Amino acid sequence: MTKKNIYQKLHAACLSAGAVKKAAKANGMHFNPLLHDKVQEVATQALLDNGLYATCNYLTEIVPNIKQVMVVCTMKIYDVDDPTQHILVDGCSAFGNLDKFGTGNAMSYSRKYAFLNLLNLKTGIKDEDGYDPKPFEQDSPEQSEEQNSLEESKEEPTYLDETIDVEEMKRALKATNSLAEFNEVKDLIRKDVDFLMRNNLRAYRQVTDIAETREYQLTNGQQS
Repeated sequence: MTKKNIYQKLHAACLSAGAVKKAAKANGMHFNPLLHDKVQEVATQALLDNGLYATCNYLTEIVPNIKQVMVVCTMKIYDVDDPTQHILVDGCSAFGNLDKFGTGNAMSYSRKYAFLNLLNLKTGIKDEDGYDPKPFEQDSPEQSEEQNSLEESKEEPTYLDETIDVEEMKRALKATNSLAEFNEVKDLIRKDVDFLMRNNLRAYRQVTDIAETREYQLTNGQQS
């Protein structure tokens, strides 16, 4: 029997890994969370079943201007049959509060994304919006119009977050037709926005940019 190299083992682990089920909504969360423990459980089992073992090192840095601690996770995947061989997953990071829980929370968050990136784990979401999309027919007018719109607007792509549905938050804000509706949506997503501020600044900025623009439009009597 031919011995598999570490990349063949990782490929097999990716194929065999099960889907990660999101947890139920809790503590006023607007969306179902993707928990670190569930991601680690699925990922670790797939790696062990294929003769691989994961270790993590963390680099922490205080970011004074936002009063947060940033944690960068570096994950190494070793071949159990040949420990001299390893694969590096670098650059997965997260922010945490400057309290006794902040560093641990950021470590868990960054490790979760290292596992997700390593194995491309299925999370039960059919596409980035959480809906089952219907493809355009080839050379259809709709496809051409959308492509042209994207090329003209050159908008920054949404920075997705597996824990919170960032795209849904943006849609909800844009869909408001009055300041009363806007404030109601703002209250509903407040906890999730606070979470993004602590853990995912890029997604946080995208949501707050949409909120500021929509609030300005509604204040000045604009509907779109």
